[in-house]
Amino acid sequence: MQQVADRAGVSIATVSFVVNGTKYVTPATTARVKAAMRDLKFRNNVVARALASRRTRIIALLFPTTGNRFSPTTSEFFMAAAERASERGYHLVLWPVDPAGDDLDDLVSGGLVDGVVLMEVRMDDPRVAKLSELDVPFTLIGRTRDSSGLPYVDIDFETTIEDSLDHLEELGHRQFGLVLEDLAGTPMDGYAPHLRVEATFERSIADRGLTGTVVYSESGSEGGREAARELLEAAPDVTAVLIMKDDSSAGLLVGLYAAGRRIPEDVSVLSIASSGAAGDQHYPRLSTMVAPGRELGTRAADALIEQLDGTSADLPHFLLPCVLRPAESTAAAPRSA
Repeated sequence: MQQVADRAGVSIATVSFVVNGTKYVTPATTARVKAAMRDLKFRNNVVARALASRRTRIIALLFPTTGNRFSPTTSEFFMAAAERASERGYHLVLWPVDPAGDDLDDLVSGGLVDGVVLMEVRMDDPRVAKLSELDVPFTLIGRTRDSSGLPYVDIDFETTIEDSLDHLEELGHRQFGLVLEDLAGTPMDGYAPHLRVEATFERSIADRGLTGTVVYSESGSEGGREAARELLEAAPDVTAVLIMKDDSSAGLLVGLYAAGRRIPEDVSVLSIASSGAAGDQHYPRLSTMVAPGRELGTRAADALIEQLDGTSADLPHFLLPCVLRPAESTAAAPRSA
């Protein structure tokens, strides 16, 4: 360590601060220290540091093992959180966990991580209760039924749905459909985003004097086709559809086309909590309520690290709405609507 300090022209204490992330060091000085470490092939011994400090400086992003739930938006959460953790001297690992939380004991009691970020939260999530019981620092990307006493960052699904309906109602639409993933009977039953979206949709549709129908889609393109069939059967006059299921969006479009409905001339389609890149994979390009994935990941990492470092006594409660990106799949309602 002395050789690194001499080469960088700083004190041993400064090198220690950079290595351990225990005190702020200016970016310029940090860059000099890291360059000296590379030149001298200095390798930081994480295990030795953990033994000395009783901290690993590793945080885990907990993700459910059930189903194929790693979407492009999830990837944005993860990458942003990992980058932010690295900037603040921590390592972030993706850790699959059982939806019931039965394997959390091994992760936490073994001292492998200093804290966790929990994703894919359900309204009544046993993992949250387990983490509280284990007394491990954690932050949620999501909200339970009552999150008033929990640290969380989340998409503001309520505002997102209101903004979606505003956009489509301004285009003259009055007959709406909502397509959600069918999670009934699965370990992810009670998934909070779906329940919040559905409740807000039904309440707002009633308040606005509009007509709305909710259908549930199985996975993949075939699930989207079947959802289109069910929706048109239940609501043949529908002119606007909100879908919150990326892997079924293409099937929904195909199902509507197969039924003789043109997009957007006959039916407008708006993708919810997705990304512009995902919307651009379809024809026509989907108008999208773009999820704030990177900002949520960054804020989640900050919220957890501030707990660990003791730099904030405030309980973080951040809600960020999706932002409308109009494209080719939404247009004025047909005159006959």
